[in-house]
Amino acid sequence: FQSPGYVVIQGEMGDPRMIPTDGRPLPKDNLPQWNGTSVGRWEGDTFVIETTGFDPQVAWRDSTANLHVTERIKRIAAGTLEYSFTVTDPDTWAEPWGGVYPLTKMDALLFEYACTEGNYGMANILAGQRVKEKEAPAK
Repeated sequence: FQSPGYVVIQGEMGDPRMIPTDGRPLPKDNLPQWNGTSVGRWEGDTFVIETTGFDPQVAWRDSTANLHVTERIKRIAAGTLEYSFTVTDPDTWAEPWGGVYPLTKMDALLFEYACTEGNYGMANILAGQRVKEKEAPAK
């Protein structure tokens, strides 16, 4: 969604991305963030997002502190956005690389991402422990 000065993108997983659109430049010496720091701007009918300042611990695909991601989102049909991205890090790759794919509107509910294997795992772990307790000799 879009509000004055911000665009917020919520994907299936993870925290929402709050992207300022007030014309500020990318910070030069920003505090590194796990997902970087983004700023957005409109170039005609294309929303452009620039992201830098990734935490060095992320080291995505052996990237360095110079990792720079540019994303472009453009409506190409009534129910379709074109999403493209370019990844640049001259210390890691000889040249920028990226990709393009469509984002299509779905007429369905968007459910929160919830990791549930722990819910089943706990029952199995406890069941196994109860068996071990029953088989253990009485002390």
